[in-house]
Amino acid sequence: MEAKRRSGMFSPISGSYRLLRRWWRMAVQAEVDQPAVIEKIKADCSFTPRYSFLICMSAGIAILGLLLSSPAVVIGAMLLSPLMYPIMGAGFASATGDSAWLKDTGWALFLGTIIAVLFSAFVVLLSPLQTVTPEIASRTRPNLFDLAVALFSGLAGAYAMIRGGMGTIVGVAIATALMPPLAVVGFGLATANWAVFGGSLLLYFTNLMTIALTATVMAWLYGFRSYLSERQTQFQIFAMVVVFVGLAIPLGISLVRIGHEANISRSANGYIKDQFGPRARVSQIDIDFNASPVQVNASVFTPVINPGASEQSSRVLSRAFRETIEVQIEQYRVETGDDAAKAALAAVRAKEQQQAVETQVARLRDNLALIAGVGPDDVVVDSAKRRAIVMAKPLPGASLQTYRALEQRMVSQMPDWAINIQPPPTTLPELVVAEGELTSASKAKMELISWAALRSPMTMSMSGAQADLDVVATEMAKQNLFFSSNKVDEESRGRVRFVWMMPESGEQETE
Repeated sequence: MEAKRRSGMFSPISGSYRLLRRWWRMAVQAEVDQPAVIEKIKADCSFTPRYSFLICMSAGIAILGLLLSSPAVVIGAMLLSPLMYPIMGAGFASATGDSAWLKDTGWALFLGTIIAVLFSAFVVLLSPLQTVTPEIASRTRPNLFDLAVALFSGLAGAYAMIRGGMGTIVGVAIATALMPPLAVVGFGLATANWAVFGGSLLLYFTNLMTIALTATVMAWLYGFRSYLSERQTQFQIFAMVVVFVGLAIPLGISLVRIGHEANISRSANGYIKDQFGPRARVSQIDIDFNASPVQVNASVFTPVINPGASEQSSRVLSRAFRETIEVQIEQYRVETGDDAAKAALAAVRAKEQQQAVETQVARLRDNLALIAGVGPDDVVVDSAKRRAIVMAKPLPGASLQTYRALEQRMVSQMPDWAINIQPPPTTLPELVVAEGELTSASKAKMELISWAALRSPMTMSMSGAQADLDVVATEMAKQNLFFSSNKVDEESRGRVRFVWMMPESGEQETE
């Protein structure tokens, strides 16, 4: 009876499986020096000053690369990241049941995460660039592909640890899956952008758990001795399955959503092109998937205007995707297909120039706000006339010359802009009149007073002897400056003083 059972239809498969397991134990597992591998991983798993320093440097370079939208800089930051060993340590500690080691690696990962997020946020707060770049946006919507990247990175990392070699290269792959999302978490925290913060945090957690659990499975496959009982091992396997499924469900939903949006974008682009024929050119298509219903805006350069193109596109796309999609098409008539291509190219260049101007305006607004001690919304910018105006707040120890120097610095940085920093009502310098004319030092001071008078919405008043007031008034008139409220003080002969006046009441504000 036993012989018959062994000679069943599955006996060849079970026999091959036993032979494979025997070969794996004797030819593969036996070659691994387990104590040496564990010692090598343990050596760099703990939290040390070197570990924290490298975390800061890697996070700093990564967030700068993300702000600049430079993939090369982001990848370069990964060369410094020390995250591979703690994550591998967590996986191998979990596989072997070494609770003390698992606690040590968990503490290192936790502190490293906090340090990376806070340091990235600190860099963002100091940076004038705080816009969501494509590199940042790409790490805010995790999906199943991101889980696959982490899975392959974990397999490569565990294999490199067990078999040796390629440590640096594999470390870069693992850090690529972890450090950029961490830097984006810091960006979201610094800018209070909770959508970015939450999306990147989910991506980081997904990659961290996937890599660590993958390392655990690899350690089991290579026969690393476990201190766990069979019941504990079964529970561990069950927990890993639950974690993977728990991560896969929301990531799968996200992937389906991304695929759906990609299909709408592709179909909208293709159908709009088909409506106008080969001689037309679709310049730009913008789709707002967050709107209800979905909004599609397109620009088309065409020899023939199609009045019903928007309505027809809306009907076709809505019917194809079984949801309401509104399409708005701006049509620009050109004579030939070549003209359409040239117009489309010109539109792309105009858009690039507009984006460059918007970036320049945002940088100018942030810099002026920082200099003036106000918020970016307090800076008035006229992009068409290339003018910028801001009313500065009183700064401790700052004189009128300080504000003028700040304005001159901004003008030197952006010479094609008219920049106007309105100074607060600080103390105005006193002018000296000798032998019927201003002294050379007073002429320089008068230029400073004229600069302040031309920028400030407040008015000024002069006081001094009548003859001295006439001399100063004549010089001021050359710069189109006139003071209607002057105080004659014959006892102050040779000196002319200026004071700020409140616009409403004419009372003295400050001297």
